[in-house]
Amino acid sequence: MKVFLFHLMPYAYLDLDYDKKYRSAWVVLPNSYFDPKKGHELYNRYLDELEYGEELGFDGLCVNEHHQNAYGIMPSPIVTAAALARRTERVKLAIVGSAFGIREHPLTLAEEHAMIDCISGGRLISGMVRGIGCEYYSMGANPAFSHDRFHEAHDLVIRAWTEEGPFTFEGEHYHFEYVNLWPRPYQDPHPPIWCPSQGSTETIEWTAHPDRKYTYLQTYSPFRAVKRFMDAYRDKARDYGYEARPDQLGWLVPIYVADTDEQARDEARPHIEAFANKFLRNPPEMLLPPGYTSIASLKNVRKHKSSLSKAQTVESLIEDEVVVIGSPDTVREKLLDCQRRVALGNVLALCQFGTLPADLTKKNMEMFAAEVMPTLQASHIEQPELVAAE
Repeated sequence: MKVFLFHLMPYAYLDLDYDKKYRSAWVVLPNSYFDPKKGHELYNRYLDELEYGEELGFDGLCVNEHHQNAYGIMPSPIVTAAALARRTERVKLAIVGSAFGIREHPLTLAEEHAMIDCISGGRLISGMVRGIGCEYYSMGANPAFSHDRFHEAHDLVIRAWTEEGPFTFEGEHYHFEYVNLWPRPYQDPHPPIWCPSQGSTETIEWTAHPDRKYTYLQTYSPFRAVKRFMDAYRDKARDYGYEARPDQLGWLVPIYVADTDEQARDEARPHIEAFANKFLRNPPEMLLPPGYTSIASLKNVRKHKSSLSKAQTVESLIEDEVVVIGSPDTVREKLLDCQRRVALGNVLALCQFGTLPADLTKKNMEMFAAEVMPTLQASHIEQPELVAAE
């Protein structure tokens, strides 16, 4: 199993009473809540934490894209990955991901990903996302066209990375008389592609297609939902005539490790509960706006993630297996159990969340890296074990 360090870069100084006036920490929360001097401190602290991940032995570092929110103040993962490309030597750099389809000019992102791949000597993983519903409000994009624009942007970018230019691209949403990418990616034919998803059937079918076989990621979900969506990916792969490999599956999960289960819960409690109840706070129409996905997929996602809409405690999050918190033995065995249940090939460890301060983040990373991660990295399971229905 590969183990990646994921960072959301939240605005850890968020006034947690914001919800007395505003319905979400996304889109509608005034930017007067952001203090640039504190932002300066946080960005540099978070970059230090990511760089430390290479020293601790993580296989890769993950950054991502969100807009106009306190949950993740990283509107450009390109900036973050570029900074990391020059300060690291070994780890993979995973942009999980870039929202190509939201932009009017996806070739700009194609150029930037290729540039980072060249700077890093071929260590880039390119995540391709549609962007969650909130991003469509932030970017003024119509969610009803999200699938079509995303697929067309993907096709444009792949051709730009792999075909000799200049050539013309004429699609329904994108029109380029000259596609002639400079620079080209370092990796041949292009960087590996990962696709994070909330669980829509359309994304699973598209990602698993034999023409792609992209790595499918589930993010911040009860593990019973993770298992169902990953089982659906494996089933779809079989429908297409092949067996999905473990490296085609990944799970992003908040993790906290301390000496004992009780200490881990006590130390993580205020920060993971703020993360779940304040930073992630979103009305349904902003998370899954009309037209963003099919009615069938909408029902499926809401069914399997309905628990996330309720007020959460550290105990409920642990019970639902949304987070993994405890002693090294507890965390190690839980993650190995999850691996056995779905044959996971990638775990993306979120070691900082919400308001978790620097000292606890560092301690968490060090304990996880020293006492949990080596066992995970040595573990490999090709097929999920048969367990009782969940």
